[in-house]
Amino acid sequence: MKEESPITSSVFTVKDEQGKSVQCEILFTFESPETNKNYIVYTDNQKDKEGLLKVYASVYDKTGKTKELMPLETEEEWNTVEAILAKLEEKDSTEK
Repeated sequence: MKEESPITSSVFTVKDEQGKSVQCEILFTFESPETNKNYIVYTDNQKDKEGLLKVYASVYDKTGKTKELMPLETEEEWNTVEAILAKLEEKDSTEK
């Protein structure tokens, strides 16, 4: 897995289910050689019922031709994202 940041801004706006604009912050991006796709992991800085930060992941077009975020399609993709998040969380907790 190759982490990279081809996106020029760390903040972007999406429309929610009600059509309302929501500002999101990019946590990280990466390319997976296994799936040959580029992923973006981001948050709207909202907390869930347990007080944990809500985090989302999508597939994006690294070339910028398409601005639309696409959903992860397989369990393998979700497992990859979750493994990276777990590593980052572990690293963050050991640095404190």
